[in-house]
Amino acid sequence: MAAALMPDGNAVFLDKVENYTQLTLGTGRYAYSAEFNFTTNTPRPLSYKTNAFCSGGSFLADGRVISVGGNEPLAEIDSSVGNGFRGIRYFQHGNHRDGWDEPGHLLSSARWYSSVQIMHNKTLLVVSGSLNGLDPMNGDNNNPTFEILNEIGVSITHSIGLSILERNQPYYMYPFLHLLKDGNIFIFVSRSAEIYDAQRQATVQSLPDLPGAYRTYPNTGGSVLLPLANNKDWVPEVMICGGGEYDDPESPADPTCGRIQPLSADPVWEIERMLEERIMVEGVLIPDGKVVWLNGARQGAQGFGTAKKPCFDALLYDPDQPRGSRWTIAGTSKIPRMYHSVALLLLDGTIMVAGSNPVEQPLLESDPSELATAYPTEFRVEIFTPPYLSGDRALRRPQDIWISQKNLTANGSHFIVGFTGTESAQSLKIALYHGGFVTHSLHMSQRLLFLDFDKFFPGSKYQVVNVTMPPSSSIAPPGPYVVYVVLDGVPGIGQFVMVN
Repeated sequence: MAAALMPDGNAVFLDKVENYTQLTLGTGRYAYSAEFNFTTNTPRPLSYKTNAFCSGGSFLADGRVISVGGNEPLAEIDSSVGNGFRGIRYFQHGNHRDGWDEPGHLLSSARWYSSVQIMHNKTLLVVSGSLNGLDPMNGDNNNPTFEILNEIGVSITHSIGLSILERNQPYYMYPFLHLLKDGNIFIFVSRSAEIYDAQRQATVQSLPDLPGAYRTYPNTGGSVLLPLANNKDWVPEVMICGGGEYDDPESPADPTCGRIQPLSADPVWEIERMLEERIMVEGVLIPDGKVVWLNGARQGAQGFGTAKKPCFDALLYDPDQPRGSRWTIAGTSKIPRMYHSVALLLLDGTIMVAGSNPVEQPLLESDPSELATAYPTEFRVEIFTPPYLSGDRALRRPQDIWISQKNLTANGSHFIVGFTGTESAQSLKIALYHGGFVTHSLHMSQRLLFLDFDKFFPGSKYQVVNVTMPPSSSIAPPGPYVVYVVLDGVPGIGQFVMVN
């Protein structure tokens, strides 16, 4: 249901309370979370105290991952797990305890399906949610507010009303959030967008509506902040794809995408089409600056047994190509990835694709006679290999990568990157990537930046370059990142760093 790549290179998975998993705890109860070690290919079961079903999340500035909100207890399945609606959970890489740390901190109000964005000052913005996970058509069930957590993940405000959420009920949950270079937040809900100042609790600018269908829950599409770069003055550009017409299995998915530069003098949406319509599609930024759009379906909505006609192709999008030449099919799976799927960029530049649990409790075999049982719980995990590692390109990876310091500051300071390349190499990019918290087609706080550098000598096998950090924490907010050396479009193994 949720995943994050930890600063030690392991992945942590988070799921809901269920009556079956393939891992058990030392107590004999099922594990609803796990840490996976990609070096040994082994999972480690993890416990939690409160039900994390449909939580939001992020990384804290100190490198811990945080999960906020969740769902009610299911005592008939597991009486040891409590109410998660206001729960806050923490997990730290290298922590060899058997579960999430839950010291008892609570959100100011219940939140099921909330989004989280780390801010430039290390605080977390927690936006939207449901008070009880019930019918959002009834406004009494809804929580169209936000609150702020401090840098250690403790709530420091009450729940504050947010008009863009109130106006867009019932399509107001799991909004798309992106931190802009001026420190304000891009918020997108349903079809509506605005720039919001969370400190002043004020809308800075209302943006045009995005044409097409609904784009957020229960008709969730996907959204990315396209790669940032100094030679583009760090100008943010948001891309939103997919969505649907209504909350029903017969709802047609939307084939369109919109791109907008919210800080431009006259922001407008540029509309283009994907290669097929999709609901529950998620965008993964990759080190060469392209976007891989994965998972989802061509019909239906989010929820148990409410989508069909799964999408199997991995769509590769190049934002720097002219319109009409940006989309290609880069691979095809045979596994439906429906509700509760995830895609996660790994250190080696491949993408792990996992999950799909569109049933209330795990279903091991499909029963196509009814939509509710047509797509079983999926325990298989796949690796998608982008074209930059296909064929003999993987042999041209930069090797022996070292970084002069692993604690970096977003203030225009410098650090050194050394590596060994091929003598034929002509181009270099240094990518700084934050993968964020992945759940329900959202990649919360995900961003990729291309850093300036000098002293690169094309054709030289041994390279040492002087790299410049972004000028502010609004461009690179604090937390764990991965540095990728991309030589002639081929990334080396990513190196974890911490940005302050």
